Amino acid sequence: MRALLSAYDRTGLADFAKCLADLGCELISTGGTLKDLEAAGLRVTQVADVTGSPEILDGRVKTLHPAIHGGLLARRELPAHVAELEAHGITGIDVVVNNLYPFVETIAKPDVTLVDALENIDIGGPAMTRAAAKNFPSVVIIVDPSDYGDVAELLASGDVPLEKRRQLAAKAFQHVALYDTAISNYLRSSDESTDATFPQELTAGWERVALPRYGENPHQAAAIYTNPGETGGIVNARQLHGIDLSYLNYFDADATWRAANSFPANAVSIVKHANPCGLAVDEDQAVAYRKALEGDPVSAFGGIVGFNAVVTAETAAAMKGVLFDVIVAPGYEPEALETLQKRKRTRVLQVDPAKPNGLEVRNVSGGALVQEPDDLVEDPRTWKVVTKRAPSEQELVDLGFAWKACRLIHSNAIVFAKDNALVGMGAGQPNRVTSVMLAGRVANRDGRNATEGSVMASDAFFPFPDGVEAAAEYGVTAVAQPGGSIKDDEVVETADRLGLAMVMTGTRHFLH
Repeated sequence: MRALLSAYDRTGLADFAKCLADLGCELISTGGTLKDLEAAGLRVTQVADVTGSPEILDGRVKTLHPAIHGGLLARRELPAHVAELEAHGITGIDVVVNNLYPFVETIAKPDVTLVDALENIDIGGPAMTRAAAKNFPSVVIIVDPSDYGDVAELLASGDVPLEKRRQLAAKAFQHVALYDTAISNYLRSSDESTDATFPQELTAGWERVALPRYGENPHQAAAIYTNPGETGGIVNARQLHGIDLSYLNYFDADATWRAANSFPANAVSIVKHANPCGLAVDEDQAVAYRKALEGDPVSAFGGIVGFNAVVTAETAAAMKGVLFDVIVAPGYEPEALETLQKRKRTRVLQVDPAKPNGLEVRNVSGGALVQEPDDLVEDPRTWKVVTKRAPSEQELVDLGFAWKACRLIHSNAIVFAKDNALVGMGAGQPNRVTSVMLAGRVANRDGRNATEGSVMASDAFFPFPDGVEAAAEYGVTAVAQPGGSIKDDEVVETADRLGLAMVMTGTRHFLH
């Protein structure tokens, strides 16, 4: 038995190699792997001694040789292949251990150059990994150190069964596919053309980070993946307290984190079922939290709260008495963390504020929908005033806040806002006027009159004047909407008749 060992990640490799040697396996290796194995007291044959050719081009060419690839690709059950190996003096290779140069880690460095990136594109490694995986009935391929133990036990007991070999081969091909996807993404990253953003062929590359107990429902299996090389985002968060997150915890925590980070500090978002039910900005974080909670304290119970600045001790104290499943923030004052860690079931996450890269992908039957994120930067002062009355300075500020909030709420989205805080919202309704009425009912619960003097934003145009009429009944004074309805003139006339100010943004922000 012969084994070819050439791995960048050498975790546990020396111990595995000792198991192979104890089974009488001849060890073959290259470069740094060879030195590590020899340092562990193992007898190792250099690849150059197998091929009869030296490593050349600064190590770019080592294993690309018939003496290696013939030994990997020959089908042992075919007499003609075995005879051909003998005729050329080639000995078969039975086990391959390989994982690839650290391309993702290299390009993550802030000062990386193109030369650095290119030098960390592995060529020989993927070639021999694919060759071994293609011939898995004859060759055991290992790319993951966590598989060493199982393979060693199986070899010691006789052999690795075909089904296990198949599983290892599938993992190997996936390992190379992830690697190639990272390279392709990097090479396209400086190209702003449509063909680069949406290439004719597109692959996604993710690494699993967690296995929640189940998915959206207990009968659905699920897994959580990260984009290799990224540090930001919910899936890469550091959990400081609490039990493991569920699938929906991840989903809603992401919505919370995105919402909070759509605004300047100090912004606080409270999310329930992927929609912000509370959202506010204030110079004082504790005040922002209280304003966000006031938006809908009933829905906030059991929800997720997010911050875009370090959580203060005062804010943590203000949260007393409200149950949250998850708290997300870029950091916590020591006293704040101590307070929050007294909550038995609440998960406390510290999230790297680095902005995630990439496109938004949604699976649909037969394929996927892919788009750029909705991160358009807009200036309220460029919006077109279409009514006789222009918004006041304060109304324009609140309209800007409400318009940002709209893109975070599932359509048909209606937002009522006042003093940089969400006071009511309607979402996910098949018609827009129902969303207006829901937003008003939530805001004015318990006999309050929170909508009096508020502004309203709508993620898409009003097809009829009824939405504006309903808003005026709730005391709304100004409206932001994209415009574009065939009844725009009628809608504007209604706003004028009711004394409302209205601006048209010219952009739509559906979130389905």
